[in-house]
Amino acid sequence: MYLPPHDPHVDDPMRFKPLFRIHLMERKAATVECMYGHKGPHHGHIQIVKKDEFSTKCNQTDHHRMSGGRQEEFRTWLREEWGRTLEDIFHEHMQELILMKFIYTSQYDNCLTYRRIYLPPSRPDDLIKPGLFKGTYGSHGLEIVMLSFHGRRARGTKITGDPNIPAGQQTVEIDLRHRIQLPDLENQRNFNELSRLVLEVRERVRQEQQEGGHEAGEGRQQGPRESQPSPAQPRVEAPSRGPDGTPGEDSGKPGDASAAAEPPAQCGQGQPFVLPVGVSSRNEDYPRTCRMCFYGTGLIAGHGFTSPERTPGVFILFDEDRFGFVWLELKSFSLYSRVQATFRNADAPSPQAFDEMLKNIQSLTS
Repeated sequence: MYLPPHDPHVDDPMRFKPLFRIHLMERKAATVECMYGHKGPHHGHIQIVKKDEFSTKCNQTDHHRMSGGRQEEFRTWLREEWGRTLEDIFHEHMQELILMKFIYTSQYDNCLTYRRIYLPPSRPDDLIKPGLFKGTYGSHGLEIVMLSFHGRRARGTKITGDPNIPAGQQTVEIDLRHRIQLPDLENQRNFNELSRLVLEVRERVRQEQQEGGHEAGEGRQQGPRESQPSPAQPRVEAPSRGPDGTPGEDSGKPGDASAAAEPPAQCGQGQPFVLPVGVSSRNEDYPRTCRMCFYGTGLIAGHGFTSPERTPGVFILFDEDRFGFVWLELKSFSLYSRVQATFRNADAPSPQAFDEMLKNIQSLTS
């Protein structure tokens, strides 16, 4: 198991934890050992379910128990997984989320089903190299997200999940057609100013989608049209779950939308960046310059993935290995750092195979 570093140190390397091992014997025989728990290797079982899928089962789960009972197991898990003690965590909501995660993950006793995932294919015109990133998710700690590019959109798909948004769901979606030019540093500190810029772009995106749908309807009435898609029309990469946007009145003023239009070229060369006052961040050591920003949406939901909805935000590209996302409605900031570990034989055989894999892992939790 590859585990993210301890929260909130996104730039630290991934951690490695053996879960099972296989001893190959003579005459094609083999023994399987479960490595879970603190009492050493013990008897386990592996079954090949079908192509690209297998299951593990521990046959001696008593080896996972500790003499101090569940309380000792929880404290040990907390120290290993989070690098903390229960006394370190003062926030009641965070204690609740961590306890939920422990109960959920420990109930399986290393009896798990594994399915193959591919790394996203890379294209010369991608904004940055796609791949796996470690991201900060508030009280949930660090999670692993896969960044992939799909034409004029980019997606961040959760590879690890939490009690609100499970693995397989699109945590962020970035509209690469709509760049956002940030104001000067003083105005960047003003949350209302950032909110105004983002909501203006969101309104423009809605208008373009409506106009694109209207034009498509006229095309069906008038006969065949050019097959080239309209840049205003939503693409099939849009998430299949949850509404687009957030309900309620826009909090920004209608004002001049030109501030959110195509930025000058020098924005890509490195622009000073600071989070608005009132936006929370697990990691205060975020980069203070960015290359460019884009409009995007982030997926939020209640416990158990209830009432999911996509809410507006800002994607900030810092460099080749780091990006951020400001969750407007949550007044929260996530920082993402590239996973530098190398995975062999993980490339998708084709773009179609990668897209199919994304659909499959999303359907598991939808």
